[in-house]
Amino acid sequence: MAIAHTDRKPRISWVVMLGAGLAVASALVLIAAPVGYRLGIVPLRVALLTFLRWGVYGGIAAAGAALIGLVMTLLRPREVRRGTVLAAVSLLVGVVLVAVPARFRMGPQAPPIHDITTDTQDPPAYVAVLPLRANAPNTTVYGGDTIASQQRAAYPDLQPVMLKVPPAQAFERALATVRKMGWDLVEADATAGRIEATDTTFWFGFKDDVVIRVRPADGGSRVDVRSLSRVGGGDAGTNAKRIRAFLAALPVE
Repeated sequence: MAIAHTDRKPRISWVVMLGAGLAVASALVLIAAPVGYRLGIVPLRVALLTFLRWGVYGGIAAAGAALIGLVMTLLRPREVRRGTVLAAVSLLVGVVLVAVPARFRMGPQAPPIHDITTDTQDPPAYVAVLPLRANAPNTTVYGGDTIASQQRAAYPDLQPVMLKVPPAQAFERALATVRKMGWDLVEADATAGRIEATDTTFWFGFKDDVVIRVRPADGGSRVDVRSLSRVGGGDAGTNAKRIRAFLAALPVE
């Protein structure tokens, strides 16, 4: 009696499928954090402490399952290996899902402050953005020596910029740089030597306000910058990075 022969393709390992499923679910959780916050559905604390945390946990689980599935698949005979690419992609996605939120939440190492300035003794004052910050949890009142000492320890490179041009010319350079940075210009008061603008972060859409002050000094001009978050106790180094980017883009010659 003839025995029927069926050529059935080997199935993808359930471990590989688990890793892929965890990767997709974790990605959705992480995306829900900034999207939910921007839409006003998810409170900031929940978005940061719950959604991001569980997204990272899911990413770790996805990477672990994908790695096990990848090893199991590679140990099979070459002709029956299935799911190798899926396992490799899931592993990569899992690593990314862990790395991105971890960088946002834990690094780079930064003090728990959200008000950074190149002049800690006499910080540039906000004027035009005050109405925009009416409901912001963080005030524009500078924290004094406590904040200044933490900033000096973490960002000793943030210093005023001295330009060998008159204040009017320095002001125009600073204003052109603000526009180049893509910030939303709030006010440019040439008489007072003050420029105020707002920058919006990419993921969560946080509003951070910047004020630039231009004063005469040593036959030229001194430019000071201050960047202040509207929400959050810390900023993961965002304000310092923003000031560095501005100073690097500001023409000094």
